[in-house]
Amino acid sequence: MANSDNAPKKPKKPIAPRVEMPTQPPRERTGNFDEVALGYTREQALAEAERCLQCKKPACVKGCPVEVPIKDFIERLQHDDVPGAYEVIKSTNSLPAVCGRVCPQEVQCEGACILGKKGEPVAIGRLERYTADTFMANSACEHMNGEGRSCAPIREDLKVACIGSGPSSLTCAGYLSSRGIKVSVFEALHELGGVLVYGIPEFRLPKSIVAQEVDALREQQVDLLTNWVGGKTIEISELFEAGYKAVFVGVGAGLPRFLNIPGENLIGVFSANEYLTRVNLGRAYKFPEADTPTYPGKHVAVFGAGNVAMDAARTAVRLGAERVSIVYRRTKGEMPARVEELDHAIEEGVELQILSSPLEFVGNEQGFLKSVILQRMELGEPDDSGRRRPVPIEDDRFELECDLAIIAVGTSPNPILLEASPELKLNKWGYVKVDETTGETSMANVFAGGDIVTGAATVISAMGAGRRAGMEIARRLMDE
Repeated sequence: MANSDNAPKKPKKPIAPRVEMPTQPPRERTGNFDEVALGYTREQALAEAERCLQCKKPACVKGCPVEVPIKDFIERLQHDDVPGAYEVIKSTNSLPAVCGRVCPQEVQCEGACILGKKGEPVAIGRLERYTADTFMANSACEHMNGEGRSCAPIREDLKVACIGSGPSSLTCAGYLSSRGIKVSVFEALHELGGVLVYGIPEFRLPKSIVAQEVDALREQQVDLLTNWVGGKTIEISELFEAGYKAVFVGVGAGLPRFLNIPGENLIGVFSANEYLTRVNLGRAYKFPEADTPTYPGKHVAVFGAGNVAMDAARTAVRLGAERVSIVYRRTKGEMPARVEELDHAIEEGVELQILSSPLEFVGNEQGFLKSVILQRMELGEPDDSGRRRPVPIEDDRFELECDLAIIAVGTSPNPILLEASPELKLNKWGYVKVDETTGETSMANVFAGGDIVTGAATVISAMGAGRRAGMEIARRLMDE
């Protein structure tokens, strides 16, 4: 009898290379605001799904802030079951079409994928996008929870208010409304979606995708109210007086930070918030079809190197700038933007002015921006973030011509609601303090999540906060 230990081992199934996402060619896409990434075809999605090893202990789930059952939804796709895959995703994720486009999967779910240890991880985000785009919901219930789940009838005696309509609030509202709790969303602007609408360009996240998710909430009997400014037209105390049992604060952190250098008040110097809001929410990219024009710039300098900076730079390219430069005091390797967004920007002709720090904006006699004085830098010892600290090179300055400057160096909490609610305790950075498990603030039955708590972060992390708060609110109101 042969020794089983000596029996030939079954050869491992070779892992196919990752299926690349089709995109518009760079020269073509710089002339339009259509989505750059075109999405998988059915054949491409099935081929990519087959790469999943179906691990017994899928590490990818731990990398997802809303804990999508990734192994299960991909298993459904392996059998070409898009409705089943959508149902699995929607069990924890209210905005899969959004997340599939803008979440940094490379450092979250895909970053934890076992295939990434020796090669390329499964393209989880692209498969999520394919699933969401392919599945067409026939009812609001299907859209909110996935096919086959029933929505509880709405109870008018249980009311919850969400202030803000960004990803954290939409997620909280979706979770609660699907469980029969009446939700009202109060948005300060004239359009719903928060940063998904005003901050992220059409070529990265089409507004029709956001509208689809918002429409699902509307059909689920969520009251969606625009032009309500938290802290001005409505206050937290007034909501409780009106019969709301809980309040969720998801107003983001929309107050822009500036460089605090001379010349920052010249005509032609913008915060990224204003620039992108004009283009995205104001539809300036459609001017003159839309009424809101944008500020024209031939030579554009963008300060910062995160995703917002990339969005601003790539927007300027599409609006006809002759030269667009990203000015950053460190090197390309330290840039915090997603690699995909940085690569797309470079493909589209954006230049990198690295190891440079702004000292002064220079204007002409009419008060218009004409250039910026930059200090050359070099990298020294690591700072508290672990990145090497930029150090000025003595007596090495130069001038960069620019007639439009866009400052994308971060944001702070908008003080309007916070000043009207002094009972809300803040941390040393001015953000709302919450219980990390439930999202509850220092005010009883007032919860918060997203950038107003964490500072500028990802869409999916804001959604995770909205979901945690929704779960706790539902538990208290319905003994779940």
